[in-house]
Amino acid sequence: MSVNQVPPHHLGISPDFLHEKGQIKISTEEMARPPNEELDIFKHDGSHFLVQSPYTEQDHLLDLRTLDAENALLARALARMENLRPDYATASYVESFNWNEILQELERLVRTHGYRWKETSFFIVAFRSQIPPTTVYEDLGALDKVAHTEAIASGGFLKYWFGHPDKDGRNLATCLWRSQEDATKGGVGPGHRKAAAATRSLYTHWKIDRHRLIIRDDVKNWEIIDWE
Repeated sequence: MSVNQVPPHHLGISPDFLHEKGQIKISTEEMARPPNEELDIFKHDGSHFLVQSPYTEQDHLLDLRTLDAENALLARALARMENLRPDYATASYVESFNWNEILQELERLVRTHGYRWKETSFFIVAFRSQIPPTTVYEDLGALDKVAHTEAIASGGFLKYWFGHPDKDGRNLATCLWRSQEDATKGGVGPGHRKAAAATRSLYTHWKIDRHRLIIRDDVKNWEIIDWE
């Protein structure tokens, strides 16, 4: 299977097309940092768990203790993610979301916790699709929800956002991951395989774009580029 053949499910991830490694090298300084449990930044409203998708049940929550500081802080900032324009299904990815607000929130969190942010990059998947009138959207949702549970359990899944089909059935779903390797691991479960097998009958068109979010030292600047 390739990216041009059968797409993944609504989450937009698949072990077959995520063939490159996207790991971040860990420096000696980072290895010497305190365990996650000792850092205040891993708590969210008194809990270690964060709602990172439209699904709010316990199995769908992100455990911040499984992340390093950069990833936990970004995950919290991504709670503010929302679309800026109604045509996100076809518009520029960068222009479709409130990235400036997200990064401002990240900078605030870093400053509040007195943390020194080190340059980090993150893996983004944007799944653009079109469904025919015959597709029952609730069926897509049921497949998606099971797959999301698998992806959360695999680790490194920071944010999941999806919109609603427009009048022509076009939509966008996007995922932000700690690394491409995490995204690969997140797409190997039986729920993902079942969703992938159903895609030919559920979609008339799909396209998968991959991006890299790079946030520089001290959150001084950032950019989203195509993944290469």
